Amino acid sequence: MSHSLTEKAKYNFNKLQKRLRRHTGQAIADFNMIEEGDRIMVCMSGGKDSYTMLDILQNLQRSAPIKFELIAVNLDQKQPGFPEHILPEYFQSLGIDYKIVEEDTYKIVTDIIPEGKTTCSLCSRLRRGILYRTATEIGATKIALGHHRDDIVETLFLNMFYGGKLKSMPAKLASDDGQHMVIRPLAYCKEADIAAYAEHQKFPIIPCNLCGSQENLQRKNIKMMLQEWNKSHPGRIETIFTAIQNVTPSHLADLSLFDFANLQKTDVPLGEGDIALDKPDVPAIPVGLEQESTTQAIAIELN
Repeated sequence: MSHSLTEKAKYNFNKLQKRLRRHTGQAIADFNMIEEGDRIMVCMSGGKDSYTMLDILQNLQRSAPIKFELIAVNLDQKQPGFPEHILPEYFQSLGIDYKIVEEDTYKIVTDIIPEGKTTCSLCSRLRRGILYRTATEIGATKIALGHHRDDIVETLFLNMFYGGKLKSMPAKLASDDGQHMVIRPLAYCKEADIAAYAEHQKFPIIPCNLCGSQENLQRKNIKMMLQEWNKSHPGRIETIFTAIQNVTPSHLADLSLFDFANLQKTDVPLGEGDIALDKPDVPAIPVGLEQESTTQAIAIELN
């Protein structure tokens, strides 16, 4: 590789790393994910997302104005052929505290779920219970998961198409028993950026063979749909994610969120305006992409 190409590659990687750090830092700030003295259990699956999350959190830890601890935790589910040595060796190379939890959930799942059926739901429930227990054992104040922006958008459509709910994957939530706080520091990060970062960093990726062979999973179909949309209309995923952050209950139909039954006329304008008889006001540039569009226009003029 020539010197100029090497410099360009270095420049592009620095931009990518800064973007991931900025988006992660912004999500942490927006949702108050990390506080002084937190002991954060970073859940490591061995996939690109969890490796990137740990790497970025360690980066932020070195420059953050507050002090917090990180402990990497991997759940070894005893899948056949699982390379048990990879994650411990990786954690040791980083010098980070870590814990490997060994539970044969693979056998439980394969014994209960018929061959060819989706295993994700049961596997997820078992894994969640074990991770909550582990968080208590190690005194973790937060549990960090590696889900990113694309996961959140996909979950929105999964719930709409199959569950009949306008519901997604929150960046921060309390567990059902109220004893644990779960955070998703990569909530604002694009999957494409994470994939590029993981490839550059050469993380020792471990595939999930338990569910990877099930090609007809609903989530994969949703992912393909969104990818096709994004090819035809670049920026659509960004706009959908922006919509999740701009909810207007009075313009939906959930009676528990807005009191339609007791809605009365008032002498003052409503905040959202009267659009009952109007056509939808659709911007020429999708919401959330205005700045990017302006930047591109300036670049074209400069060239």
